[in-house]
Amino acid sequence: MTSIISLALFKAHIGSDELIDPGALGNLASGTDELLQHYIEAAEARAAAMLGKPLSDFTPVPIDIKQAILQLAAHFYANREAVLVGTSGSEIPYGVADLLRPYRVEVTGLVRS
Repeated sequence: MTSIISLALFKAHIGSDELIDPGALGNLASGTDELLQHYIEAAEARAAAMLGKPLSDFTPVPIDIKQAILQLAAHFYANREAVLVGTSGSEIPYGVADLLRPYRVEVTGLVRS
């Protein structure tokens, strides 16, 4: 699957084009790009799961879905562990769920097979 969010756009979103000096610590810079691409792909997969349909169903992909993916990928980048200790916070208005809600497949009622 080709990502709908480019690595360059994601780097701009998190505030840096060069997170690590390419010459620093051997091959760490290319590993960083691979890790950032992983966060993008994980965010795209999560967004598709939240929507209830693949992102390829959207042509073109709406900008608010792209924004939700950027927010989610940035969250994965900033919070690399499963648990946060000593923090408190709240979801921002127009966060990931709010941005995806208009495009979500809603299922209501009991479906008998």
